[in-house]
Amino acid sequence: MRLVFLGTPQFAVPTLEALIAAGHTISAVFTQPDRPKGRGRGVAESPVKQTAAAHGLSVFQPERIRRPENVDLLREIDPEAMVVVGYGQIIPQSIIDIPRLGNLNVHASLLPKYRGAAPIQWALANGETVTGVTIMRIDAGLDTGDMLLQESTPIGAEENAPELGARLAVSGASLLVRALADVEAGRSVAVKQNDIEASLAPILRKEDGLIDWTLSASQIYNRLRGFTPWPGVYTFFRGQPLQISSAHVAGSIPSPPAATLHPVQKRLFVGCGQDSALELVEVQLPGKKRMPADAFLNGYHLTKNEVLGVRSEEMQS
Repeated sequence: MRLVFLGTPQFAVPTLEALIAAGHTISAVFTQPDRPKGRGRGVAESPVKQTAAAHGLSVFQPERIRRPENVDLLREIDPEAMVVVGYGQIIPQSIIDIPRLGNLNVHASLLPKYRGAAPIQWALANGETVTGVTIMRIDAGLDTGDMLLQESTPIGAEENAPELGARLAVSGASLLVRALADVEAGRSVAVKQNDIEASLAPILRKEDGLIDWTLSASQIYNRLRGFTPWPGVYTFFRGQPLQISSAHVAGSIPSPPAATLHPVQKRLFVGCGQDSALELVEVQLPGKKRMPADAFLNGYHLTKNEVLGVRSEEMQS
């Protein structure tokens, strides 16, 4: 089948590679423009662009795909179908209408749950034990299109967002190839989503990572899993931001009041809601490297009943 592929992140790479391996003709690849990245702010190519270049595919990187010149270009390419995986731009109706076999999307949730930009992250943060991938037809709504195929998978108790994302990317790629074969053969069955069952997974913000110590230790740990690597979870220690890089839900350790630090020999615990405690395994302060809890305790002698979560301006007031 003659296809146009639209995608940007690493999550999209297995699907692009699976389409090539299945013998489809990729007439063009659209991906986000190169962006500054890292402390050096060097310009970085998207994983999809790198993969496309390795296969000698034509790559286009418009700032806004909805602009008339890009719509005209896609009409000229005239793909039979388009595949969209984490492209990062809304596909307008003028483009949706171009391919005669439609626009297929790999979405990393069991739709209609977790519509939006961060389904993997919010499924983990909310403590889901099962998730999956859905192949859907793109329409003008936010992940509201008809579903073609769906596959579920259990979530590991300690699995984080990059780990789960890597698994779902592979299963989504396989499912997408199957869905395209069904569409091409005319045996595809579209199922409408039940909007009443829908939930949203909005794009992550820095403030989503701020820890509310009145939540249970399990809830905070789930947010750590979901918000790795960004925005992570963080609190404040003596007015400075403190990133919690690694943690575990404590077992039988007595739970101190919420947000109160509780050192036990060379281990560090913090009280959480619902009479629970979180063990801090690795933390990071601004301008410093990650440090294990014992090194933190050696460098910062805790006062009795010292608490987390107090900003510098609150300390001064």
